[in-house]
Amino acid sequence: MSDLLRALILGIVQGLTEFLPVSSSGHLELTKWLFDDHSLASESMLMTVTLHAATALATIVVFRRDVGEILRDLFRFEWNTGTKFSLLILVSMVPAAFVGLLFDELLTTLFDRQIVLVAFMLVVTGLLLFLADRARRTEKSVDWMDAALIGVAQAIAILPGISRSGATISTSVLLGIDRERSARFSFLMVVPLILGKIAKDIIDGAFTETSSALELSVGFLAAFFTGMAACVWMIKLVKKAELKYFAYYCFAVALIVLVVKMIF
Repeated sequence: MSDLLRALILGIVQGLTEFLPVSSSGHLELTKWLFDDHSLASESMLMTVTLHAATALATIVVFRRDVGEILRDLFRFEWNTGTKFSLLILVSMVPAAFVGLLFDELLTTLFDRQIVLVAFMLVVTGLLLFLADRARRTEKSVDWMDAALIGVAQAIAILPGISRSGATISTSVLLGIDRERSARFSFLMVVPLILGKIAKDIIDGAFTETSSALELSVGFLAAFFTGMAACVWMIKLVKKAELKYFAYYCFAVALIVLVVKMIF
């Protein structure tokens, strides 16, 4: 397979699975496994960061009005809706930032073709989605304790195969938060973390691969446009309580992976 086609496929996979509740990290690992890509996670760091930057930008574009309102409220330097929302996001970031900083090396080993782990974590994701679909509907907004608990869900979702959007949206809905608010908070809360991780990797000089500018551009554009479409679609699905179909998908992929690993 050509490097450009590989970059295109990885970009599409990242764009879809970053927002749809099926685990982007798990699917990227499965994609590498299917293509017999033996590179370590550290050896594909530049492409990984590029793809995550694309989906972060897609989130900002989709929620540009929300982001604009939050920034306007912040620069008024007073207590208001935007200030509170920003602090809630900050609270939600703490667990994932803590885990990421303290266990960075350990987490890296979990992204080196740990396919069986991915399969079992996809089952966990599916169970969460089933529970969220059965949750009662409320009009509750995110409060401080909710933000902390959703942040814990996001930290757990660092594991490959646990969907970040699936875990955070499911947790929000199970806490009684309005479904549309749950999706909005879930997608916006990850943007600062992604940008922080990108900055950390740049400072650490963690890029050892030699992907060309063209490959990175193809991957970025594929992830960006696919991500925008997936983000809008996911918001509609959450409002309609149709997450169970993704649960079926997670179970099916997990079963196929485990059967193939047993045979081969």
